[in-house]
Amino acid sequence: MSAPGPGAAAAPAAVTGLVFRPLATLRSLARYGDAVELPLYPGHRLFVLSGPRHAEHVLARHQDNYLKAFTYRSMRAVLGTGLLSGEGETWRRHRRLLQPVFTRRNVAGFTPQIVEATRRMLDSWDRHPDGTRIEVSGEVSALALDIVGRVLFGADMTGRTGQIARALTLLLPAVAIGTFLPFLWGPRSTRAIRAASERFGGPLAAIDRPVRQLIAERRATPTVDGPPDLLDRLLTARDEEDRTRLTDAEIRDEVTTFMLAGHETTATTLSWCLALLSAHPAVRDRLEQEVDAVLAGREPQAADVEKLRWTTAVVNEAWRLYPPVWTIEREAVRSDVIEGIPIPVGSTVAVPAYLVHRNPAVWPDPERYDPTRFLSDADRDRYAHIPFGGGRRACIGAGFAQLEAVLVLAMMTQRYRLELTAGLPRPLASATLRPGRRLPMRLTCRP
Repeated sequence: MSAPGPGAAAAPAAVTGLVFRPLATLRSLARYGDAVELPLYPGHRLFVLSGPRHAEHVLARHQDNYLKAFTYRSMRAVLGTGLLSGEGETWRRHRRLLQPVFTRRNVAGFTPQIVEATRRMLDSWDRHPDGTRIEVSGEVSALALDIVGRVLFGADMTGRTGQIARALTLLLPAVAIGTFLPFLWGPRSTRAIRAASERFGGPLAAIDRPVRQLIAERRATPTVDGPPDLLDRLLTARDEEDRTRLTDAEIRDEVTTFMLAGHETTATTLSWCLALLSAHPAVRDRLEQEVDAVLAGREPQAADVEKLRWTTAVVNEAWRLYPPVWTIEREAVRSDVIEGIPIPVGSTVAVPAYLVHRNPAVWPDPERYDPTRFLSDADRDRYAHIPFGGGRRACIGAGFAQLEAVLVLAMMTQRYRLELTAGLPRPLASATLRPGRRLPMRLTCRP
């Protein structure tokens, strides 16, 4: 049984749509069903799978049969071979080295640094007159970069956040080419990807300089007190199996990757949370009530996160509607069958979280914003909510991202309300699913 999809005459328009209008095109393809097949280019087929069982099959149960697709080539060209873009034994080795940084206990230990960075941002907001308009995306971007610097690299990013954030923002289009451009020309697009990466060499150099500086400073002054952070692990850890260390290039690639991924994911999440709360005052009122009851005016601690259930639900619902990792592509290294659909060897398989999270068989009224979906242990498939992927390749920093988003959102809610000055923005499918325009919001003190 083959999967339904656009016929030969309509397929080119669908493929072009995936490049220039990816979200609208994905929703259009979903009308064919949870599994859609279309010719990508001569001799190669694309399968778009949007059911939780499809996601589990590709990302977990049969993950060894599905490697990173050629769509990740530009990510490697821009960011190097870090955890986000690496594959095979190199990826497994790096994952083994870095996993101890992101254990549940270690992540909870990041709380004081997250709280301190957020306090500094909120204190700077206190200097604004009530009703001031601020550009929220830029504010939370700088905050997220500050937190990543302090938590993962033990570095004070003050004075560098603006430059690095601008450079990272300019790099995102080059990274996004890896998702879009190959759909038109397949592996032959590599030359165009390299050309685009060279075009963005200025922003890449702007990041490379502080990254090298961070590494040099840590080598000169190693961490003495406290548990090792990510940079310590990168510089000193030896592989348990072959006792080798990472090369300078590997260290640089991982620092750059975590700086981009750790900053962009949180900034995007907080932007969507604040925009959605402004558009749904009843949800925001309940959030304020919970934060006031749990924290009683004090700053949050790690133990408070479990009590902030509505705050966590608000974050999860934002991730459902606007997942940071909005699509995942894999290449089948052997022929397979997924839910009765034959997948030829070499085919590209896309699992868009954007569609999985809107699957009406799992999520009733899927376009409705409703954090109550995450308040109960509903009998829901584990792979119905995959904002950070799944299986062994699930984002190593997912727990850190959730802790950070809940803590920052709770602290913002304690002091301020933020109101949209325009309507809810449309999403832009780039390297992440970010608001498609700047996000000016009116800042007012809580009554």
